Amino acid sequence: MPLNDKRLNSTSSGEDLGSDVESTSERYDSLTSSSDLDCSRESFTSDCSSKHCTPSSSPPKTLTLDEVIKSARDLSRLSLAHEITVNQNFQLEPIGLPQESLMKLIRDNVHKAFWDILESELSDDPPEYGHAVRLLEEIREILLSFLNPGANRMRTQIMEVLDMDLIRQQADNDAVDIQGLASYIITTMGKMCAPVRDEDVKKLQESTENIVKLFREIFRILDLMKADMVNFRIVNLRPVLQRQSVEYERATFQSILEKTPNALNNTTAWIKSALEELQASIPSDRSQGKDQRIVPGPLQILGVAFLQILTWDYNRNPLPETWITDEVRLREIQWKLQQHQALTEVLLIVHSTIGGPIQGVSALSERLKRMITVLLDGMHSGDLNLKEALEGISAQICCELNKSLTERNYPPLTPALQGTLKGQICSITEEDNPIRTLVEDRVQQYFVALICDPKPQAKLEQILSGSCSSTAILLQEAQQRAWHRSPFPLTEYKLWLVQSEKSF
Repeated sequence: MPLNDKRLNSTSSGEDLGSDVESTSERYDSLTSSSDLDCSRESFTSDCSSKHCTPSSSPPKTLTLDEVIKSARDLSRLSLAHEITVNQNFQLEPIGLPQESLMKLIRDNVHKAFWDILESELSDDPPEYGHAVRLLEEIREILLSFLNPGANRMRTQIMEVLDMDLIRQQADNDAVDIQGLASYIITTMGKMCAPVRDEDVKKLQESTENIVKLFREIFRILDLMKADMVNFRIVNLRPVLQRQSVEYERATFQSILEKTPNALNNTTAWIKSALEELQASIPSDRSQGKDQRIVPGPLQILGVAFLQILTWDYNRNPLPETWITDEVRLREIQWKLQQHQALTEVLLIVHSTIGGPIQGVSALSERLKRMITVLLDGMHSGDLNLKEALEGISAQICCELNKSLTERNYPPLTPALQGTLKGQICSITEEDNPIRTLVEDRVQQYFVALICDPKPQAKLEQILSGSCSSTAILLQEAQQRAWHRSPFPLTEYKLWLVQSEKSF
């Protein structure tokens, strides 16, 4: 359309998604034996199908351009359907081109030229209605696309008022009532638009601009109404997709796999690495005098594989194909996890270093937690230097600690102890840091227990209910690891504690 100066983020319509969801679904064979673990890939197949797209049964073949395009289209639809299913706030919005960009400059110049031509034609004597008739025809099609299948009365009225054959005859005889047609279009838009567009339509009705500017505003609001209609259909489509998302995604993956047999190479490598990691950690069975390696089960392998996703290095390894639709969410989860781990490491160092004088002071802990969380925000962006941020955090922590200790009649931290605290906090950027290793190990153990337990909610409540004792053990272990590498003399720290107890 020549006048659409905005386009939607997706090329798939709600009707296309609905037809895809209602297509025949296929299921994949579950892992039933240990031999399945050695396969390079287990394809998604139907229960009633015997085809397996393994390397042995699918020899390499040259893909045509049409096959590649169709696979890309299937993957695009799959990504859109998955996003609609899992993201309750998902909406399509018109794309705004960046300012000063070449594309925006070209688009603006083309649109300006079009509207200038329209204004020139309507200003002629007699007026030329060629472009205006095409605009009215386009507006009619847009208005008709907003109607439900049962809105026959409104459809008939639009077809009668915007009868293009009649309008062309009127144009040939210089009898077109452009202003009257524009008024009818605006009134119809007011009946169809969402409540959020009422104010825009009201401004159109009250507008005293010339007819060209009026039509330009009509098309702008029609673009917004099209986005509103698509989002409305997405909301209605979401429950259908949620009920059939698993079958739909299996069927789509199977379709992609049949066209591109190597479409799951990264997923195969990911599962194999999880299996190898698990086998390396399981001791051999020597009960019968033979060195037999115990084969882990599918749930164990998936548990380790999921933990690998939490710590995935996106710069070194491509993400498995089955996770591509969730890459943005996975990165956000990973960043949040690393931020919480850093927060835990810092608080652990503070409590293990200071000990008794701040034990049980919940107000101080909450204040430190809020402060550290704010200062660590954006720790994964290129703009934040984590080492410098930790130096600033350690300085703020020392100020907060001295303030809290003084208020409760404890002596402030000595310069040597402050230096030790700052050094330990800044050292968590090192990969072999004992506190960092401790926290990461405990997080992994927690997730392993949560994933492998048949009742994860009960396990979650059990771990949370024992958080006090777990924290005490963690602090004790952190103290041992921290003081093992600390340059601060342990005797001086004990003297400071004794002095604190006497002051108290």
